[in-house]
Amino acid sequence: MNIHEYQAKQILAKFGVPVPEGEVASTPDEARSIADRYGGPVVVKAQVLVGGRGKAGGVKLARDRQEAYDRATDILGMSIKGITVRKVLVARAVDIKRELYLGAILDRASKAITLMASAEGGVEIEEVARVAPEKILRVQANPFLGLADYQARELAFALGIERTRVRDFVGIAKALYAAMIASDGSLFEINPLAVLGDGSIVALDAKLVLDDSALYRHPELEALRDTAEEEPAEVAARAAGLSYVRLSGNIGCVVNGAGLAMATMDVVKLHGGDPANFLDIGGGARADRVSAALRILFGDPQVRVVLFNIFGGITRCDEVASGIVSALREAGDSVAGVPIVVRLVGTNEAEGRRILADAGLIAVSGMDEAASAAVAALTKSTRQPGGIVR
Repeated sequence: MNIHEYQAKQILAKFGVPVPEGEVASTPDEARSIADRYGGPVVVKAQVLVGGRGKAGGVKLARDRQEAYDRATDILGMSIKGITVRKVLVARAVDIKRELYLGAILDRASKAITLMASAEGGVEIEEVARVAPEKILRVQANPFLGLADYQARELAFALGIERTRVRDFVGIAKALYAAMIASDGSLFEINPLAVLGDGSIVALDAKLVLDDSALYRHPELEALRDTAEEEPAEVAARAAGLSYVRLSGNIGCVVNGAGLAMATMDVVKLHGGDPANFLDIGGGARADRVSAALRILFGDPQVRVVLFNIFGGITRCDEVASGIVSALREAGDSVAGVPIVVRLVGTNEAEGRRILADAGLIAVSGMDEAASAAVAALTKSTRQPGGIVR
């Protein structure tokens, strides 16, 4: 789960990381009022859950209250990568001397948190890693002892932090690590981490990615979710208890089990197809959850074929078949041109096949057979890209 910059900054501030004073505004009048209270130059920043705000014109400097109003007028309502800006952060402008990068990432290979730093701050760290990987510094924190002072000092010295400010940097690095651990984050970035004209160090921007699987431990963080900026299908899937990620292909996949779902996508690709999604209905899924999954796929205008790959253990094949038939009846003629390929193997398989046969659907047994049939069915689909059935 992603949260907004201002929310990530609030978390950093709770752990002692210096951040410029700032408030959120939803209207130009609110932005002007905030700038008036600050009494000096401010930065007006779009609050959207995507990157590239600066390049899109979503970050602007305002010298006074009227410019803050004008900048907010320009930014509010603009679209950045398909997301409409509904609020802006109005923050005090600062005198920047240097821009650094500091981030904490969950390194699954080492099963530990890795701190990354670079003197190339203010730009996308992925680009730095691509063109100049030697400019990214890394230290790995001990999972039991945490980030040690000497590790943070090593980063400070390598970044050229003034000796009188090394202690400040160490405090920020350790606070970032502590915030990452406390929030069950998978990524926490400060970019840029700015060295100001007076030598002080502050976090000018922040990005926190939370582990969805750990949110049950953090209801206060779950409350920060901005569903208005999330993929509507993913919101609907979460409400139905489904694990769903939209992709760019045209073969919708409904599978029980994350491992089988990934294997299914691999096999679809192997046969020349392109998966439209990852969708795991989970173990023991009943007919209503299967129907919800199919409704989500039917709502994706890019899906031209639907492939079910069900291995019945605690998930009953007859429940899956009933859910498919129910969703088809509900959708009616609107999805008549979308072929459905079903692989059913396992618990109550015979009954599931009977239910499908009664509805005019045929189930297959092999995984390769199912993927091949789904790819071949693209030529029979009358649903064109964009969701139009011809």
